[in-house]
Amino acid sequence: MGDFETTKEVVTPKTLIKQIIGQDTAVEKVKFAVKQRRNILLVGPPGIGKSMLAKAMSDLLSPPTVEILITDNPQNTNKPLIKIRSRGESEAEKDPVNEFGKIQTANEVPTYVSEVLGFRCITCGNTSRSKDRICPNCGEDKYRKIAQRKRASLYSDLITEVIEAFPQEPEREIHATRINKEGSEETLIYQRIQDDKIRVLDQQAINTIKEERMKLKEMVLLPLDRKTFVHATGASETELLGDVRHDPYGSHPEIGTPAYLRVVAGAIHEAHEGVLFVDELPQLGNLQAYILTAMQERKFPIVGRNPQSAGASVKVVDVPCDFLFVGACNIRELKDILPPLRSRVVGNGYEILLETTMPDNDENRFKVVQFITQEINNDSRIPHATGDAVEVIIDESVKMAEALDKTRDSLTLRLRDLGGVVRMAGDYAVHEGSDLILKKHVEKSIKESRSIEHQLKERYGSYWDALRRDETSNLQGVEGDKSYL
Repeated sequence: MGDFETTKEVVTPKTLIKQIIGQDTAVEKVKFAVKQRRNILLVGPPGIGKSMLAKAMSDLLSPPTVEILITDNPQNTNKPLIKIRSRGESEAEKDPVNEFGKIQTANEVPTYVSEVLGFRCITCGNTSRSKDRICPNCGEDKYRKIAQRKRASLYSDLITEVIEAFPQEPEREIHATRINKEGSEETLIYQRIQDDKIRVLDQQAINTIKEERMKLKEMVLLPLDRKTFVHATGASETELLGDVRHDPYGSHPEIGTPAYLRVVAGAIHEAHEGVLFVDELPQLGNLQAYILTAMQERKFPIVGRNPQSAGASVKVVDVPCDFLFVGACNIRELKDILPPLRSRVVGNGYEILLETTMPDNDENRFKVVQFITQEINNDSRIPHATGDAVEVIIDESVKMAEALDKTRDSLTLRLRDLGGVVRMAGDYAVHEGSDLILKKHVEKSIKESRSIEHQLKERYGSYWDALRRDETSNLQGVEGDKSYL
């Protein structure tokens, strides 16, 4: 601990798999799963890194090798066909729509566009190739800065821990608007097409491309350069299994939209050649059966799911969905996982009970230092911490391990809670105008970041006493009537 004065001096790993602390067994099995094409079930309480493990697993995969297209079926327009095109075939086959638009460099487009597409460094403003993750001018991680900007958006509070992982690559396409010479609003699309080139499409080019696509009578369902990590929420069958959009004109040959252009991929299809991650797996209920079918068959049809929609008569068979499955749940919900699905994981994969603590020794204490530094770097809105502040956080880690898991001489791995302490301490430092998170900021954060249950116990003696007080405060008795006390 005496080797650094502040966390700014601590070097953290660049790869996500090496940023995971305290879960050595799980990390080892994740590596096995990638190499041997196995599925995984992660079990443990919230906030110990289940999402991060799944994301790290996807980072170890090779890029997708094929793209999936939907083509028109002249024999039966309501039964579009699947076309699989390899990377080599895709690169060799000249797409006529690529002839449209204007080719520009990163210095010729708006600054924000060049930053989000991965060309311009947000820190120093220097431009470089989009595939250069590290800025050659200042040494900053360009991809991490893009992720930090996203998390600082209006909806950052809704983003879960899985998004805290750095993106695999910057955006490939950005949609914007501008006012043209006639004074009306039109759409602009910026596309990253090479390591040093950007294609700009104006409204006229966009309309022409749509016409050319109609002539081709095919649509890219899963692009070649897609993400290898898909987080499925199971909010609806459509989100998980795909759908066919409604056409009010019933696919009329002149004014309607052909069926093949209305097919929407589900999460199980988007995860083809990647990782399908389902957190809180038991919450999917009967939808778990569909995941089991997809895992067994490695293909799943896309059909219209609204019986009142024109898409109800459309069906695309044999849509590929060959993915590695990672399910996660808390211990108490383990019994609610569909037995055949769990059997499938056990028969071709691993069930992993994640650790909640790790031994309190020098090596593991420095792992906590690494975690604190990562949290500060990822947040980007709080300053670094002094050595004294870090010591207090580590002491809190020991107390949490004893209080929550009844283990002595241990450090907690409930890192989401510990990360909350770090961020609140950082907010106090920012509020006071301090350049560093000091010991006093951490101590105040620990005191103020206690759970509601803990605060109720301190104020009222117990949760039940607090509940009784809350109920009696709503009684409408006669003035002076103290019977409810």
